[in-house]
Amino acid sequence: MDKMQGFTWNTLQNGSDIRGVALEGVVNEAVNLTPEVVNTLGKAFVQWLAQKRGTVATDLTVSIGRDSRLSGEMLIQAAINGISSLGATVYDFDIASTPAMFMSTVTAGFNCCGAIMLTASHLPFNRNGLKFFTAQGGLGKQDITDILKLAQQNDFGSPAKSGSVTKRDFISVYSNHLVQTIRQGVNHPDCYEQPLKGFKIIVDAGNGAGGFFASKVLEPLGADTAGSQFLEPDGTFPNHIPNPEDKVAMAAICQAVIDHNADLGIIFDTDVDRGAAVDRLGQPLNRNHLIALLSAIVLREHPGSTIVTDSVTSDGLTQFIEADLQGSHHRFKRGYKNVIDEAIRLNEIGQESYLAIETSGHGAMKENYFLDDGAYLVSKLLIELSRLSLKGKSLSDLIATLKAPKESEEFRIKLTANDFKSYGKNVIEQLQMFTQTQPNWKIAPNSYEGVRVSCSAPNETGWFLLRLSLHDPVIPLNIESDVEGGVVQIKAMLVQFLQQFEGLDLSALS
Repeated sequence: MDKMQGFTWNTLQNGSDIRGVALEGVVNEAVNLTPEVVNTLGKAFVQWLAQKRGTVATDLTVSIGRDSRLSGEMLIQAAINGISSLGATVYDFDIASTPAMFMSTVTAGFNCCGAIMLTASHLPFNRNGLKFFTAQGGLGKQDITDILKLAQQNDFGSPAKSGSVTKRDFISVYSNHLVQTIRQGVNHPDCYEQPLKGFKIIVDAGNGAGGFFASKVLEPLGADTAGSQFLEPDGTFPNHIPNPEDKVAMAAICQAVIDHNADLGIIFDTDVDRGAAVDRLGQPLNRNHLIALLSAIVLREHPGSTIVTDSVTSDGLTQFIEADLQGSHHRFKRGYKNVIDEAIRLNEIGQESYLAIETSGHGAMKENYFLDDGAYLVSKLLIELSRLSLKGKSLSDLIATLKAPKESEEFRIKLTANDFKSYGKNVIEQLQMFTQTQPNWKIAPNSYEGVRVSCSAPNETGWFLLRLSLHDPVIPLNIESDVEGGVVQIKAMLVQFLQQFEGLDLSALS
């Protein structure tokens, strides 16, 4: 391990995940997530688990899975070697989803002490990473910091013998759980076993890990999945990025729904912790529309409860949740862990919250361990699709009164200053003061990050949010307007203000 001397382990931390460059091939991106590094991280996780549980490594069982990335096979073997070398038992799930890995810690017959998913979500082919779970959920930032410290110390000792490694098919167990959830949720009066019989439902897995959903979930429920696309795992992602936020990806599933006259389209990200849908007319049900749909379902089941979202949701969504559905909308910080943890906190202080969801498609429900599980959220939509069809209605009918903005844009402004976080905070503080001098701009209440401003001038009529990125030297700017040309008008005013800051690269606003 001498060549690991001086390795900067903390550079691998990305919030509550570990991410790095696993393959050569991209200019100026040196490989730092090598098999040797991942082997050590496997050992560090075992040591961390043993310390947390007050036991020894030989008493632990750890499950591990991966998405379709090209580096996955190489890195999963390295992690397995590291885990088993300390005497822990390993369940090798091979291709799996991130939510499935968590479920292996709470499913009878498995009850793993911990789980690891090798994934870098929608990031480019050369990246990879690790997500860690226990039965209490995904690990937090401090947990990741502690694991990296153990990796750096590299003081693991050696057991008398290595732990056993067993290949197990957990994705089928996980899929059957979803199948049973949908059957029970629909409780079809005539066709309990196949409540989706007669529906054509198309899945687009983007060559990630989500292809199982068509054959292992939809088909047992009776759905016709002909026309589903990109189901085979392929780490080159030859068709489009597996990402419900990507315009090319969404265009692909929208077109597939139209071409095959489908009742619903489903799209997942690489590791299936995010999902979105497309209605029978080929219209996307993602971002605010997805949140509105799930809010309608949740607030029918739990009237008056609180929906927690990230900070960039639209004013129309707030109006829909609070005025139309009689619920409460709590707009919080971006970051799926932030949103989930806030919903958990609200429940702890007596404010009922059953849904925590980001516009990115990360969504978690109290009834499902507050696990951000794209397949589970889609399952809730499928239950509703079948139930509504019995009444001659469609999913889109649920959100018929949702008001969408006429224009919506996001601009990512680069910070070139060395201490970009301090510089960015100063920009936001200066903008708050500038806003107070503008007669038609008003700072929105309860901004948990950055500054959100309501714009009431007739040629603007909308809002904008300027905030610091969670990890990158970037200030994202979101602008929405209910009038044509409103985004351009608001942006022009902001450009005039932002030009005074030399540490900003405003080319994204050009």
